[in-house]
Amino acid sequence: MFISNATRLAGNTPEPPQPSILAGCERWYAVHTLPFAEARAEHQLRRQKFQTFQPKRHRTIRHARKLRTVEAPFFPRYLFIVLDLDRHQWRSVNGTFGVSRLVMCGDHPRPVPRGVVEALIEATNARGILQLGRELQQGGSIRLLAGPFADQLGTLDRLDDTGRVQVLLHILGRQVTISTEMNNVLPVL
Repeated sequence: MFISNATRLAGNTPEPPQPSILAGCERWYAVHTLPFAEARAEHQLRRQKFQTFQPKRHRTIRHARKLRTVEAPFFPRYLFIVLDLDRHQWRSVNGTFGVSRLVMCGDHPRPVPRGVVEALIEATNARGILQLGRELQQGGSIRLLAGPFADQLGTLDRLDDTGRVQVLLHILGRQVTISTEMNNVLPVL
């Protein structure tokens, strides 16, 4: 759902809160969403004044012999939410449009281990796209995230200062070198 800046300025829709340092008993929790409803769930949770975070990545879609790169959730069907179980009415999250349920442990939501979401937040740019290029090592295994060879495994051959990488792929029994942006590859650990 597209929300114009004029609508936000008019006060009809709250400005999305930026992820920040947690206070008191607040913790990050995972929310399982309905299929293809991550954006809707995040919008509805923010309308309820919950702080959310959904890391994204660039994804290449092939359709009718055409390639298109779009922003897609890094964790499909999941997003993160800040909750203080003593202060927030966390059960209302399960009844939110687009939400399937909170990830639970028995009768209570299960918190994400400390530092995980914070590390993801630090690795994102202003648009929420994960920038995992910092973890790349020459000779290491990588997975291509976007472009005509999306989802292929390869070996990082070379990094340069302009933000581009050269990747070695094994295609049809041959080793092929391709060049792409650093943000289009993910280290395989």
